[in-house]
Parts: sequence; structure tokens; C-alpha cells
Amino acid sequence: MNILLVGEYSRLHNSLKEGLQKLGHNVTIIGTGDGFKNYPVDIKITSTISSNKSLKFFAKIISKLFDYNLVELEHYIKYKSIISRLETYDVIQLISERTFKTRPQLEIKLLKAISNKTDRLFILSSGNDYPSVFFAYNNGFKYSILTPLKEHPNYKNKYKFVFAYLSDAHKNVHNFAYDIAKGVIATDMDYHLPLIGHKKYLGLIPNPINIDRLSLPLNPSTDKIHIFHGVNKHNYLKKGNRFFDEALETIEQKYPERVVITRVENIPYDEYITLYNKAHILLDQVYSYDQGYNALEAMAKGKVVFTGAEQEWLDFYDLKENSVAINALPNSQDIIKKLEWLILHPEQIVEISKNARAFIEKEHHYISIAQKYINNWYR
Repeated sequence: MNILLVGEYSRLHNSLKEGLQKLGHNVTIIGTGDGFKNYPVDIKITSTISSNKSLKFFAKIISKLFDYNLVELEHYIKYKSIISRLETYDVIQLISERTFKTRPQLEIKLLKAISNKTDRLFILSSGNDYPSVFFAYNNGFKYSILTPLKEHPNYKNKYKFVFAYLSDAHKNVHNFAYDIAKGVIATDMDYHLPLIGHKKYLGLIPNPINIDRLSLPLNPSTDKIHIFHGVNKHNYLKKGNRFFDEALETIEQKYPERVVITRVENIPYDEYITLYNKAHILLDQVYSYDQGYNALEAMAKGKVVFTGAEQEWLDFYDLKENSVAINALPNSQDIIKKLEWLILHPEQIVEISKNARAFIEKEHHYISIAQKYINNWYR
């Protein structure tokens, strides 16, 4: 098959591509690389405005005066040009319902253009979108990325980007995307729960992880426990990183001779995965029910990951609590307690490490997941 994957947030589409290629298919990825993360893509949409200080300054003035984002317009022009030159594909899959990151009216035009290149267009629910934000806003989750705002209404300005997904303009994008798509696939529990019962929903397919490129460390010593906390400043509130920071202050004071703590901010993907190689424990995110991509790759490397691991996730995979990953609750004292348990019982780190790797091999293997996508595309 000839397959086009549009957009990349987390290396999801890259790992899927690698699995599909192992199965003998031709795959192309088009996208921006997602800013500073700089994920690899075959056809890259770059922003001249964002990379030029003078143009960037001018764009900020235009945005402030006229509420018009010139980078979004630039994305539209470049995507439109590339799409017009694309061949037809057996399958096209979009990373989300708002893949192109343009103004809603322009997004619809690009969705229409890309849909003309295939009879089989599919959409992933893998990031902020109308169903997941609407579900969270209406208290479908006991906690979510909106929890900090509900607790602190003064954070409203920090959530403009999220609430844009509930606007009438974006809802038009959502409706149009779902109308033209043959189906929608969720990538984890946080997107699965909001879509249950939707007529276009094809089900949850776990994130593909290329375990062939993620090796386990050789005999990691637990004499000192290495804890890694990687922060994306843009998502600091929504990921619940403050609870990790609060917990680490206490842990560093109580166990200075037993732990080594590494904290980094806004670093490219390749540097990120290299820096946490020595870690025993990785602190990922709090406001989730399931693991994001960084957490899954860390688990494949045998890290003990503090992340979303709620009961719904345990039930879906038939797992015992804290046996594969540690459920990180929005409570710094609970995080401290769980970190102390691991620091004082390092044999648990070894056990969970083995379980985490085995879980990824069983449930997230990139080749078997690629086959699940094919089965869904042609069912």
C-alpha cells in the first residue's frame, strides 16, 4: 500500500511508519516536526516567519493589532502547495482533527484538499480535540488537563489554546473532519473514553513503540536512584509538573545521599531520550488516565514511570496497580510516598522495570500495532 501520515506530535507516526515498512508498505510523513521537538518527517513544513527575528516580531504586532496569526497563514499556503502536488494514496491518516494548525476556515479547506487524495481518510484522537476537551470540560474525568483551571480560575489566559477547541469555529472543523473521514481511532484511554458510542469511532489502538531502537540499560546499579523530570514549559500546568517539583524538593532534602535528580526544560526529542538513559525513575505527567508517548518509550527502556495509570487502564490491559507503571495522582504527598517506597525498596524498581519492558513488547510492539491499523483501515 501507499500510505500518507499527516502530522507528528510525539513520534507516534514515525513508529507506525517503521512498523508499516516492516510489513512491506510505502509510507510518507508530512508535517512541521512539532517545533523544538524536531521530530523527523519526510516532507517538512517549515516556518520562515518563526525562524526570522524581524518577521517574528512583525507577526507578533499583526497578531496583537488584528488578532491574525501570520504563521498559521504561512502553514496554510505551504500545505496547500504541497497537497496540490501529492499523488493519490491508498490510505491517509491525520494525527488529529486539526492537523494543519491553521485558522479554522483554512483548516477546512486543507481537509477538503487532502481528502481528494484518497478514498480512505482516517483521523487519530491523540491530542487536544473537540471530543476530549468537551468531555473534560463537562467533568467526564475525575481529573484532567482542565483541573488546574477549575481550581484556579485566574489561569484562564493560560488555557486560551485549549478552549479554542470548544469554539463554534473549531466545532465546524471537527464536524467537517468527522464527516469526510471513514473512521476515528483513539491512541490511549484519555481519548478512548470521550469517543465511546460515536458512530465514526473504530476503537483504541495503543501507541506503537519501536522496541528495536530502544534497548535496556546493562545491569543498572541501584546504589543511587536516578530520577529524571523533563518539562515542556508550555504544558507545565496541564501536565501537572508542579506536583513532581514539589515532591522532588522533599525527596532531595530527605535522601541527598541516595538519589540523583535531573530536571530539564524544553529540549529536542533526541536530546531528551539520551539524557534520561541513566535514570531509574522518570516523572512524566499527572493529569492523565493512560501513558503518553514519552512514558511508553521510557517504559520500553525499563524505566519506572510516574504517569497516568488509572483503574480504567488497569482494567483494559488486565494489570495490577503499580506493577507496570506508577499512577501519578495530583497530590505531591502521594508522589512523595510512592517515590520513598521505591527508594527504600530498590528491588521493586528492578521488578517494575522488567514488567514495563514486557508490557511494551506485548501491547505496544510497533509491527503488531501497524497490523492493527491496517485491519482497522480495511475492516
